[in-house]
Formats: sequence, C-alpha cells, structure tokens
Amino acid sequence: MADLSDLEYKSLTDMNNDEAIELIRQIRLSRRIPVKKVKKTTKATEAKAAVQPNADQAAELLKILTGG
Repeated sequence: MADLSDLEYKSLTDMNNDEAIELIRQIRLSRRIPVKKVKKTTKATEAKAAVQPNADQAAELLKILTGG
C-alpha cells in the first residue's frame, strides 16, 4: 500500500526557511494566474474561414457582379 512517504515530497518542516518561503510563494502565484480557456469555434466562424475563393472564382464573381 502506498503512503505519503512514497511520493518523495519534501516537507516544509524539512526545508530551511528560504526554501519554504519560496515554495509557498510559488504556490500562491500559481493560484493567482487564471487558467486560459480555449474558445470553441462556432459554425459561423468555421464557415467564414472555409470560404476563400481562388483567383478564378474571384474573376467569375466579378464578372457576374458587373453584368458582363
């Protein structure tokens, strides 16, 4: 059965004062920095990204729009 000593984690009481203060500071800073959330793409965003006409398609659209 595993216990805390198997984790090989150094206790605060086993550290000198400088090491313990630095560890506590790092823990507090890591909790203050918000985790960035990944935005989900919507169908509209995907559709906008998918429509990229090439040169031939752009010329054809221009011809249709100008009526000739």
